[in-house]
Amino acid sequence: MASDKSSVIKVEHLNKLFKLPTEKTNSIKSAVVNFYRTKKTYNIQKALHDVSFTVEEGEFFGIVGKNGSGKSTLLKILAGIYAPTQGLVKVEGQLTPFIELGVGFNPELTGRENVYLNGALLGFSRKEMQEMYQDIVDFAELEMFMDQKLKNYSSGMQVRLAFSIAIRARSDILILDEVLAVGDIEFQQKCYDYFNELKYRGQTVVLVTHDMSAVRRFCGRALLLDKGKVVEIGDPDTIAREYEIINLRNAEKYLNKEDKDPKYHDRDGNREAEIIEVETFSPKSNKVQKTFFANEEKIGVRITFLAHQDIASPSLGFIFRNSAKATVFATNNHIKKVKTKDLKKGQKLVLECLIDNVFTNDKYTITCAIESTDFAIIYDRIEDVATFILSGHDLAHALVHPPHDFIVREGKG
Repeated sequence: MASDKSSVIKVEHLNKLFKLPTEKTNSIKSAVVNFYRTKKTYNIQKALHDVSFTVEEGEFFGIVGKNGSGKSTLLKILAGIYAPTQGLVKVEGQLTPFIELGVGFNPELTGRENVYLNGALLGFSRKEMQEMYQDIVDFAELEMFMDQKLKNYSSGMQVRLAFSIAIRARSDILILDEVLAVGDIEFQQKCYDYFNELKYRGQTVVLVTHDMSAVRRFCGRALLLDKGKVVEIGDPDTIAREYEIINLRNAEKYLNKEDKDPKYHDRDGNREAEIIEVETFSPKSNKVQKTFFANEEKIGVRITFLAHQDIASPSLGFIFRNSAKATVFATNNHIKKVKTKDLKKGQKLVLECLIDNVFTNDKYTITCAIESTDFAIIYDRIEDVATFILSGHDLAHALVHPPHDFIVREGKG
């Protein structure tokens, strides 16, 4: 927690409730009837619950959370758009929110006219706007479009123009909401350069974003919201990793029936022996059919086979594929020099394997097989029969994260 001594934003035990009427008004008659009812019914939505944090002067502070976590409500309270239901919000200095860029634009006016209109709303004189006009246009990369009506601009062009105007605002505190999503890679790099400039001059910034690379790159601290509550405040790497874990845990819910049911998968073999169950599990919790693994967890795989005929010393194996369908891991009993016994008709055999989680954040599938000793005969093979998700690794662009030593020493002269 930042010290109160230099805090320019202080939020203590903040709560925000919304009353959502359960009765719809579809006509003048129903509106009149509902107006005179003494008892009205509402559903209570808890948007924020006991939120507390501080932002220090000159700090680049991140706020992250999945959609519906309460970020927008929190920003609107900081900006004075919403009043809190309970709790304290104290802001020292002038605050400029870039929450809904382009508010105040007139679609019937040209881009040029909207620049001057928005500048006036920010408190700039016409002379000041004339002096900064070309810089605004150059930053937005819209030189050829400034004399066209704004209604002919794409949504991305409008937001770029609005952002280019907004960053000229004179303010002690800036609140930036998802500004990195307003353009192509080149424009996003301009945003990064602008953020670097803000950090260099010690501007107080609250950045709200889904871009964890921006959080890691610019923020000194970050806050993670989930379901209106503070999960954690602290180091941006830690917060970014927790955010990614929460998102992928939620992604588990959307693994569809085809991900989980073997009958939907490509299958090959004469079925003299059959794969009857494929499970993923955590060695720590022994939870079966686990579909989410954090970076510190080993991945457990358990495959059960059933012989329909006598089978001599079968070969057992499986592979992992990532979301790009690339094979990232493969193993079998021959690689591990584990000899299997002969199977009698009706006998079951269980293969169990524990794998270090060196693979990067992604969705993975398991393909498994039981074959003859020399791999000439496929008894049963099922493609992508089980699905699981990994998260929590730093440097998620890397394909794997193997354990390794990292030594730095002074060289000999």
